[in-house]
Amino acid sequence: MRSFVAIDLPESIRTALRRAQASFRSASPEARWTHPEGIHLTLKFLGEISDRKVREVTESLKSLDRFDSFAIGVRGFGFFPDARRPRVFWAGVEAPASLRGLAEQIEEALQSIGFAREERAFHPHLTLARFRVPQPQPALQALLAQQGEQDLGKFEVSEFFLFESKLSPQGAEYRKVERFP
Repeated sequence: MRSFVAIDLPESIRTALRRAQASFRSASPEARWTHPEGIHLTLKFLGEISDRKVREVTESLKSLDRFDSFAIGVRGFGFFPDARRPRVFWAGVEAPASLRGLAEQIEEALQSIGFAREERAFHPHLTLARFRVPQPQPALQALLAQQGEQDLGKFEVSEFFLFESKLSPQGAEYRKVERFP
């Protein structure tokens, strides 16, 4: 099963992301735009794992310390790795240190059962689009500059999930496998 650990989004944030994507789509029609219903805040990508490993992951994540809920804001947009060679167009996430703490706990718990540590620093974001060819997106950048930094709302985080990801020509489909309050 192809899987990852993530925070799901409330419908109010999905609606705001859907509107933002609609306003940007014409500036970058060649981009592969994500389906708003599938947008999530990834904490750890696991890749393809066996049913036995799913059970190990579930048990490992259940053993984490309970965490206090915290608020996340969705604000601004950007590119990975940068605007000169973008592969990903994202909405920014503003969160307290608790989010990084949660991501670090998950990283450590999963490393203890054989998952490699992520080499890149944790940079919370919501993927809006991907680019097949990493080249500048001048029309999209101009639209971003014109609109300024947008505030897309806030939401409370009180749980995260183990998700299954099934790839298809129409895009990825996600299913919640386990909930971790």
